[in-house]
Amino acid sequence: MMSLSQKRFITCLLLLAVFAVNQGNAQSSAKPDSLIPKRLNTLVISMGGLYGSTMFTLNQFWYKDYPQSSFHFFNDNEEWFQIDKIGHATTAYQVGYWGYEVFRWTGLDEKRATLIGGSMGFFFLTTIEILDGFSSQWGASPGDLVANTAGTALFIGQQLAWHEQRISLKFSAHMSPYAQYRPKLMGRNFGERLVKDYNGQTYWLSCNISTFLNTSSRFPKWLNVAVGYGGEGMTGASSNPDEIDGLPLPHFDRYRQFYLSADIDLTRIPTKNKTLKSLFKIVNFLKVPMPTLEYNKKQGLLFHPLYF
Repeated sequence: MMSLSQKRFITCLLLLAVFAVNQGNAQSSAKPDSLIPKRLNTLVISMGGLYGSTMFTLNQFWYKDYPQSSFHFFNDNEEWFQIDKIGHATTAYQVGYWGYEVFRWTGLDEKRATLIGGSMGFFFLTTIEILDGFSSQWGASPGDLVANTAGTALFIGQQLAWHEQRISLKFSAHMSPYAQYRPKLMGRNFGERLVKDYNGQTYWLSCNISTFLNTSSRFPKWLNVAVGYGGEGMTGASSNPDEIDGLPLPHFDRYRQFYLSADIDLTRIPTKNKTLKSLFKIVNFLKVPMPTLEYNKKQGLLFHPLYF
């Protein structure tokens, strides 16, 4: 069964590939609001090809051998402390950002690039929900659809209101000790654990302070304040099983985690190097490791000198 994190990961790879290909050619930017048909055609063809091949691959590997049904919903809102839902919102937001960037690269005007490119995350993620909805093994998740909409709205709303992103959704991850007890579900190696083990994932709302201050302020334009959310002790979606395949599992307390930390908006670091600017845009979805305060009900207030 394909986990929600796997679906997000595949979709991210799809859009990141499109973004990287086109951003790599975008060293000479288009004149604002001056459409360049050749670039637009390149973008549409590359996105269409990658989208079609990815959907075909998903169908061949995950859906083809399972029975189909009429379209239906499945409520998974109580699973994984809703970390997967925040992951959906973060993915929709970040893919919308990448979509906007590449459509602006074609010379498409600001408003249409915002509405079309900013909706790419919702479009790709919702397509996968529809596929789930016709599979008797799964079902479309109402919570996922709400999260997809929220992440898309956060990007489009800010871009229309401010013509910039003052508040970003970001991601960080570390290796947790829980995946070893259920490697099939939570990952057998670094790559799988990165996208399947919710215990190691943290999602952040990162706010750029300088954009809310007077233009004469000397507050560093690249310095953000971030609040994060995660969970610990999860070896099952809604509850922890006592055993798997006849083998007992240790008992772990399940609890939510809340974080407060500094962050860096890499896109606001001043540099004249165009390659570096492109790289900063691509990796800016990652929360920069910083000293961090954590609060959880089990241990109270904790301080991490450097949190990933």
